[in-house]
Formats: sequence, structure tokens, C-alpha cells
Amino acid sequence: MRVIAGKARRLLLKTIEGQDTRPTTDRIKETLFNILNPDLPGSTFLDLFSGSGGIGIEALSRGADRAVFIEMNPKAAECIRGNLQTTKFTEESVVMNCDVLTGLRRLEGKDYVFDFVFMDPPYGKESERQVLEYLASSPLISEDTLIIVEADLNTGFDYLESMGFECRREKIYKTNKHVFIAKGVVL
Repeated sequence: MRVIAGKARRLLLKTIEGQDTRPTTDRIKETLFNILNPDLPGSTFLDLFSGSGGIGIEALSRGADRAVFIEMNPKAAECIRGNLQTTKFTEESVVMNCDVLTGLRRLEGKDYVFDFVFMDPPYGKESERQVLEYLASSPLISEDTLIIVEADLNTGFDYLESMGFECRREKIYKTNKHVFIAKGVVL
């Protein structure tokens, strides 16, 4: 795994052994950041279920001012810290080793309003739904925040409108998809 573009371009990132994380492939990461790139410079980026931190690090490399990583697995959190040292992004980053909902609660009241929230939760556990329920009334996001969920192809998002969100875009790949979500007007 590597950083594709920006300040840390071509630097290799470490991942942890085993099946606990699913690093996003370079091809999918490239497609994602081609979509996000115009709005990344100067942004704040929240990487949930961070794994090795590759998505948040790519955002920093491409011009995000700040990234927060929330990862429950201690080995993965340590891997993120190592990758941040390798890429020299430790000053622009916060790594939280806790479950995502606990991390979100801890961030509230610390003047964070994120421009981007990326999450790649374990498939088939409805974790994305729990996080979206929480974010629906959280001060951590605004009407301008773009939430990106990496999910398997069978994951449905028909509940978004009832939470006050709308699906802005969906990018389908061979085995998974990115769903781009923002606050919408509830009728």
C-alpha cells in the first residue's frame, strides 16, 4: 500500500497482519480522491474505522489541513501512528484508539467540524447506520460536510432520508461501493 499523490507521494504504508482490516486498493483510492480532490486543500478529514490510516493520510498528502483517525484495534492504531511518522504528518493528525462512537463523543466540544467523514466499517454489521444515526444530530458535521461510506455491494441506504441525509452519489466497483452522503432537507 502506498500514498498515491501529493506531498507524501510514493511513500509505502504498512498494514497489520491478518483479516482484521481491509486496505482500500490503490485503484479504488485513486477513483475516490479524483472525486474529492477539488475540495481537499485546507479541509478537515475524519477517518473512521481507519485500519492502517491510508485514506486519511492520502487526504493529508493531497492538502487537507488536519485529519483525525479513529480505530479500535490497538495494533492498527499503532500502525497508523507509524505511517504518520513515515509520511511526516504527525503534527496534522490525531489518532484515537477507541470504538468509533466513543471517539465521536470525545471529539464533541473540541471545535471540530469536519469537511469530510470517511468510514470503512466491517461489512454486514450495520455499523455505518449507527454512525450515521449519531452524526445526524452531531455538531461534528454541517450542511457542507460530505460523508463517504465504503460498503459492500449489498448494503442498503434506504433509511438516509429519515435521518435527514441524502445520497449525493454512488460509485460502484466490482466488490464494493462508495456512497456519498450529505445532510438533506427532510420533508
